[in-house]
Amino acid sequence: MTVLGIDPGTATTGYGVLRQVEGPRRAVLVECGVIRTLPRDSLAARLRAIYDGVAELIDRHRPNVLAVEDVFYARNVRTTVVLGHARGVILLAGAQAGIGIHEFPPATIKKAVTGSGAATKEQVQFMLMRFLRLKSAPHPSDAADGVAAALTYCLEGPPIRLAAIRLPSPPMARA
Repeated sequence: MTVLGIDPGTATTGYGVLRQVEGPRRAVLVECGVIRTLPRDSLAARLRAIYDGVAELIDRHRPNVLAVEDVFYARNVRTTVVLGHARGVILLAGAQAGIGIHEFPPATIKKAVTGSGAATKEQVQFMLMRFLRLKSAPHPSDAADGVAAALTYCLEGPPIRLAAIRLPSPPMARA
């Protein structure tokens, strides 16, 4: 199975492609990098570049799964909204390709890779080196975050969605 992990961003979108393998190694890094957009371009042009880059990765690697870092809530509302636009075109590229899409909150990715949802970027990069038996950490950090999203899927599988459990009503007290 091949997993494409994405760390969305409008300036830099990080990605990592992992191939799951049997045994204790679990996954092998195939490729990682970033899709960069030009700061002077309009938002629409940047979103098109992100979409085209992700679509090209999907076409080249034919992943079975797209693992995307979920939106985090920045202090600046505009930053959160613009990040949502980037995630939207990434999700669209995956949906149009017909591949499974799984979203993971940043804390879940950090916890899966390091054991702590509050881990630093350096801790995540260190653990990626350990898990994937790399000589150096994926660089830049956006690429490492994309690899971490893919590794989260390899380690944990799709996020479990729990259905609401309806408990029986307690008996009514009689007066």
